[in-house]
Amino acid sequence: MAAAGSGGADGFEEFARASQRRLYRTAYLLCGDAESARDLTQTTLAKLFQHWHRASAAEHPDAYARTVLTRTYIAERRRRLRDFRAHTPIAAQPPAVGPELTLTLLAALTELPPRARAMVVLRYWEDLSVETVAELLRCSPSTVKSQCSRSLASLRTRLGDAHLYTTRS
Repeated sequence: MAAAGSGGADGFEEFARASQRRLYRTAYLLCGDAESARDLTQTTLAKLFQHWHRASAAEHPDAYARTVLTRTYIAERRRRLRDFRAHTPIAAQPPAVGPELTLTLLAALTELPPRARAMVVLRYWEDLSVETVAELLRCSPSTVKSQCSRSLASLRTRLGDAHLYTTRS
C-alpha cells in the first residue's frame, strides 16, 4: 500500500496496484455489471492520477479513492439517467426472481436511484458508519439514515420472500 505522503508516478502506480481490486469490487456493487465496473474503476484511477499530489497528501488515500469512485459513479448515473429520461419513456420492470439470491439482490439494487444505491452499498456492504457515508456524499447523517431506511424497505418489497433468507436466525 502506498504511504500517504508518497508522491510521483511511482507512488501512484504502487497505490493503484494495491487498491485496484478493492475499488473494482465496490464499483461492481455500485454498477451491477463487470464492464461498467471496469470503466468506473479506470475513470477513478485516472482522476486520482490527475490529482495524485492531493490524494497522496490525504491522511487516508484509500478513503480519498473511495470518495472519488462514489462521486464519479453518482455523477455518471445522473448524466445517463437524465439522457435516458429525455429520450425514452420509463417502463417499470418486474424484479428479477431466480434461484440465486445474489443475482436477485443485484437486480433489485439496480432499481434504486444512484445516490440511494451508493448509500446502501457504502453503509451495508462497505460497513461504513452513517457519519462517514454522510461525509462521502456531502449530506447530513439524518439523510443517510432516512435514505437507507427507505431503500431497504424498497429492496424488501422488490425481493419479496427472498429477503427472509438474508436475515440471520
